[in-house]
Amino acid sequence: MTELIELSLAEAREGLEAKRFSASELARAHIAAVERARLLNAYVLETPDRALAEASESDARLKRGEARPLEGIPIGVKDLFCTKGVRTTAGSAILGNFTPDYESTVTAQLWRDGAI
Repeated sequence: MTELIELSLAEAREGLEAKRFSASELARAHIAAVERARLLNAYVLETPDRALAEASESDARLKRGEARPLEGIPIGVKDLFCTKGVRTTAGSAILGNFTPDYESTVTAQLWRDGAI
């Protein structure tokens, strides 16, 4: 799994298209890497269940030949960008447990293009 987290975006796309690995395998590898590095506090909030569900949907699209430009590519979203249903604080205590009921333009476009 370590080698999957070392792929460039282009290499990951090629591997998914060539079926060398699945979006679910790629997502699990990245989730495991985040878990191993948790002491670094690199992420304010992790959403592994969401990532795995989206990876499963990406696998189905890839199988049907309906891949979008970023299909199955795992990403990390900075806490500045509102993600519908995910606590977003922008690193500020004043936002506390703010959970937006809308997507930022950035995340909406990433999801539209298949990022997970």
